[in-house]
Amino acid sequence: MNERKGFSIAGIPFIGVCLVLAAIGVLLLVSADGAQPAPHVVPGMLLLAFTGFLLKGFFQVAPNEAQVMQLFGRYAGSVREEGLRWTNPFYAKHRLSLRVRNFESGKLKVNDNDGNPIEIAAVVVWQVIDTAEAVFRVEDYENFVHIQSESALRQMAQSYPYDAHDDGQPSLRSHGEVINNHLRDEIQARLEQAGVQVIEARISHLAYAQEIAQAMLQRQQAGAIIAARTRIVEGAVSMVEMALDQLSRRGVVELDEERKAAMVSNLLVVLCGERGTQAVVNTGTLYG
Repeated sequence: MNERKGFSIAGIPFIGVCLVLAAIGVLLLVSADGAQPAPHVVPGMLLLAFTGFLLKGFFQVAPNEAQVMQLFGRYAGSVREEGLRWTNPFYAKHRLSLRVRNFESGKLKVNDNDGNPIEIAAVVVWQVIDTAEAVFRVEDYENFVHIQSESALRQMAQSYPYDAHDDGQPSLRSHGEVINNHLRDEIQARLEQAGVQVIEARISHLAYAQEIAQAMLQRQQAGAIIAARTRIVEGAVSMVEMALDQLSRRGVVELDEERKAAMVSNLLVVLCGERGTQAVVNTGTLYG
């Protein structure tokens, strides 16, 4: 079932029609003789009753809103035109908001692709684009959106690791745009039948579960220390290589292999040490 345009006309001009009919009915009633009712009294009463029945057909449509109409249980169309409208008085009308809405899911505890328990939550921005599907294809479309979004979030979280072990592998923590696009597509696929469009979906909370948070923090710290040490050693080796090359090219001093090894050792200690080094005056020689 897809949305289609329902019958309605502008309400302001039709108010004039109802006023004319009501005036005619009143004139027919007041023209009757009190002792002997005129034959047009009954038509006047019927005309007033009919006018009152026509008034049931008036309804209002606010901006970014729609009215879903049914005739004796059958879908009769939807009206999106703003303002005062008039339609068949027999139509039952259901008001539906077309505004952009958002909600934040609860914090879900799931296992990532590596089997580590994590806590994750998301913000979903959505709106109704097909009123017929939203009303008639699902029982409660708002509740349907919430439940299916959390289900899609849980499924998506299980497809990626929290931290990437390879540089090219996407992870929940490092590839935000990829993860958010995947989450949006996953939710949209589940909400297609409810006439809902997912405008945006993004991770709002991501953390390791409490029972492993401390251990994972230590692992992250160890990884950061190793990465920092690697950079320091790479830089120190480059600086030592540059120093030996400069000394050799400028002829400042001639060093044999043993002296070069001693110089390399001293420079690496100075460059890679965590604490400041102290100068030591060497009054002897390497050869005793």
